[in-house]
Amino acid sequence: MNFQHVIDKVPDYKVFLTVDEMDESTRKLAEEFPDAVTVFEAGKSRDGHPIQCIKIGDGPKNALCFACPHPNEPIGAMTMEYLSRALAEDKALRDELGFTWYIIKCADPDGTRLNENWFKGPYNIFNYIRNYFRPVGYEQVEWTFPFEYKEYRFDKPLPETQVLMKIIDETKPEFMYSLHNGGLCGAYWYISHDLPELYEGFHNSAKKEDVPLDLGEPETPFATEFAPAIFSLNGQDEYYDYMEKHTGKPPTLDVGADSHTYASSKADCVTLITELPYFFDPRIEDQSDSDISRREALLIEANQSEAFFEMLEGLVGGIRSYISKDNPFFKLMDPSSPARKERNEAQRKWAMSDPEFEKPAKGSQVFSSFVVSKFYRGLSLGLAVRTCEFELERLAKEGSNDQEAMTKLKAVLQEGLRQLQQYTDELERELNYTVIPIQKLVRIQLECGLLVSNHISKNR
Repeated sequence: MNFQHVIDKVPDYKVFLTVDEMDESTRKLAEEFPDAVTVFEAGKSRDGHPIQCIKIGDGPKNALCFACPHPNEPIGAMTMEYLSRALAEDKALRDELGFTWYIIKCADPDGTRLNENWFKGPYNIFNYIRNYFRPVGYEQVEWTFPFEYKEYRFDKPLPETQVLMKIIDETKPEFMYSLHNGGLCGAYWYISHDLPELYEGFHNSAKKEDVPLDLGEPETPFATEFAPAIFSLNGQDEYYDYMEKHTGKPPTLDVGADSHTYASSKADCVTLITELPYFFDPRIEDQSDSDISRREALLIEANQSEAFFEMLEGLVGGIRSYISKDNPFFKLMDPSSPARKERNEAQRKWAMSDPEFEKPAKGSQVFSSFVVSKFYRGLSLGLAVRTCEFELERLAKEGSNDQEAMTKLKAVLQEGLRQLQQYTDELERELNYTVIPIQKLVRIQLECGLLVSNHISKNR
């Protein structure tokens, strides 16, 4: 089936929807198409927000699509905003694909609310980092499914994760689309099954929208590369083995399995992730040889990461005693995290382990190691600023007279803001980035999801 007519109708979205706007849109969709759409409350978030699930169609196979499992990644929410309407309006599309669709636009509404200050723009490096939020691993919906491997056990699924577990248990989906995106990168994909007949379609979906492939260092170094920028979906057990191999000891873990691992334990489920950027720099696809080895680039990146978090400890170390346990912003950026130090150690050992790394690094790999990694480290500086704001707001609400705490927090806040501005100014000078229109990103995620679901419908 040619889906271009569906892809061409994606609206020219200018902003991302808030949680309340998504909920309202879902309600209106059910009212407009009562014969095709059912909306039910699948559960509640930790803060008590209803998680709405849209059920569309009555095909013999089941598909589960959920967006914002990481709340700083709303591209998928816009993809589901459009897909849910396209399916509701187009019975021929529903019949051709042959699925019953279960769609959740926002799997983590509480975390998503903490990102809404950048959802309406302006879309630039400073505004994104300044208003960014992502929870620590053990509070991420995607990474808190039950998991047991070797010496490690995790069995503390979040309420939001339990919502997904229940739907997976009841529907045993043949297709699952966990909707994610990056920040500064190109297009790349993870897929649970090696389906080479689809890869040209994935690449073309990005090419048509002038979004480059991400040909830099892979996000997951131990993943199998099925094709350029297309990787195997790996579970926490592979990460455990990778860390154990390169550090000589079991890793420090505070997370569970991912949705793919859980779904695959219940059914033969094909899971797709289409990762896309808000910002891209053409160097992410530069395949020319650089003047340094890939090993040298990876080792320099590990050293720069270590130096950055030492700097961050110097910034926030003096206010640790004033940071409350329920401060959501501090947990992920905590510079004393042993897991972060272990990842740096593993990267160094990995870089030294393979003679292939002695070859010249591609320009894209150098760009990943030196500039993209700097962008992602900067997110922790934004979280440090928000850590201070959270505690000052808490003290104000409590009517606290702790002048020492407020003085120190205000001082770190001001210094953090100064450093953040300086840091993002440096990134602006180092980057030649473009802000990608939301419409283009939705079209790519939509087309890839349709390609996979159609393949499953016709071949499995």
